[in-house]
Amino acid sequence: MTVSDFSKVFKQLQNKPSKLKKYIKHNKPKTRNFGPTTKGCRRCGSNKGHVGKYGINLCRKCFREMAPKIGFKKFI
Repeated sequence: MTVSDFSKVFKQLQNKPSKLKKYIKHNKPKTRNFGPTTKGCRRCGSNKGHVGKYGINLCRKCFREMAPKIGFKKFI
């Protein structure tokens, strides 16, 4: 179930508070404690290509743009 489907049902259950409470309890999205979705780029928010070494926490695209400013040099 996607987030948009989760919120659409609220309109239908507004008149039934007990059913709404039960629906939220069993169908809300889980909070993630580990895995790729918890780590995101500080700059753009992307989860893909995450560079977390040395506490950088950037995606690979943002890292390529920011590397000279941070002090990294291209190794030839």
